[in-house]
Amino acid sequence: MTRFISLLVAALFALSVPAFAQTNINLGGLSADPTAPVEIAAESLTVDQDTGTAVFEGEVVIVQGDLRLLAQRVEVVYGATAVEIVRLRASGGVVFATATEAAEATTADYDITNGTLELSGNVLLTQGPSAISAEQIVINLITGNAQLSGRVRSVLQQGGN
Repeated sequence: MTRFISLLVAALFALSVPAFAQTNINLGGLSADPTAPVEIAAESLTVDQDTGTAVFEGEVVIVQGDLRLLAQRVEVVYGATAVEIVRLRASGGVVFATATEAAEATTADYDITNGTLELSGNVLLTQGPSAISAEQIVINLITGNAQLSGRVRSVLQQGGN
């Protein structure tokens, strides 16, 4: 889980480079201490050893340092060793937030094996008064490239960010 949050933060930082190169918005503030403990709270947890999955449901809150992930459901998919996490899927009002930045979506699918993060459904990234929205954002964590699609809109404040 620590790796997920750290890589998510790196993904959002990587997104800030290509998507906001012509303005002063900076999502680099979305960071977490990878050595900080990860706390998870949910209404229920179901573990399926046969499929190698664990599902947290009901007001899921994952916290690491100042970074929070909120969703109604988070599915963790483990690799063959059952120690390595290979994929995370969050759904139902997904929010990643710090004190000053936030990313919201209907769903998030993080494929650790291929290094991609996809946020879908009314995606909104905000930092202070600046915001960018789209129906879908796909981020390649290996290259740092991001693609926004589906009625992309932005409000970019040019001062004091």
